[in-house]
Amino acid sequence: MKQATLHQLKVFEAAARHGSFTRAAEELFLTQPTVSMQVKQLTKAVGLPLFEQVGKRLYLTEAGKELFTTCRAIFEQLAQLEMTVADLKGLKQGQLRLAVITTAKYFVPRLLGPFCQRYPGIDISLQVTNHSGILERLTDNLDDLYVMSQVPEHLDVVFQPFLDNPLVVLAPANHPLANEKHISLSRLAEEPFIMREPGSGTRKAVQKLFAAHEISVEVKLELGSNEAIKQAIAGGLGLSVLSRHTLTPDGASSELTVLDVEHFPIHRNWYVVYPNGKQLSVVARTYLEYLLDAAKQFATS
Repeated sequence: MKQATLHQLKVFEAAARHGSFTRAAEELFLTQPTVSMQVKQLTKAVGLPLFEQVGKRLYLTEAGKELFTTCRAIFEQLAQLEMTVADLKGLKQGQLRLAVITTAKYFVPRLLGPFCQRYPGIDISLQVTNHSGILERLTDNLDDLYVMSQVPEHLDVVFQPFLDNPLVVLAPANHPLANEKHISLSRLAEEPFIMREPGSGTRKAVQKLFAAHEISVEVKLELGSNEAIKQAIAGGLGLSVLSRHTLTPDGASSELTVLDVEHFPIHRNWYVVYPNGKQLSVVARTYLEYLLDAAKQFATS
């Protein structure tokens, strides 16, 4: 193992966690041949096969399982060292790892900017992913803090609401309902709907509201991104419910309008989350305090 490098261990850990060289390459911004080469060199250093391939799926051998456990322990120790060093440096430099749900990309950068200006020595890693992706990252403890719109009930986490997340009904600006007031849910249900993918927090909130009033809607289209949904609404394919934070002055948003519908907006919150028992670095603790304070000013701006 003397020839093994930390880079090789990071590549191996990602490949083992995903069970795929391709997904490991995507996460690490490497090419698949590079991942394969790094794993091959590490396998040579260990002296035993680390993976076995069945079909298109990779599985860890016994040696691979032992190395994977060791890798996680090494990276945890390095993270602890990083916290200690950051404390000793008085927050002059360090790294902050954030993972946010897709919709949060519309406001998190605005909350990050002043923090980066205040602490220019801190490097920010910002991962933007969907609901299943952020739960996977949270389970694997890959980041310092997580921003999401629904707290996972099946995971032991610490969470705190920090910003309102109102869900509104969006339609094309020229839609017949655009100028109506107090539109009923039953009238709304006559329109075709565009929804986020199953599992989305927004979709669950909408389904819960309609189910409570025993109303069903026609889901004409399912899309995995807010931008795609806004384009579809502007193109006249249907109505949708999205966070008000997705509305921006430019692009498709300028062609949309918020409908005045009973029981809307649906009032929800944005949460900052991290695993229970996780020791936050001084950088993460400082950003958490900053976020809670900055969100108050953001909400009133």
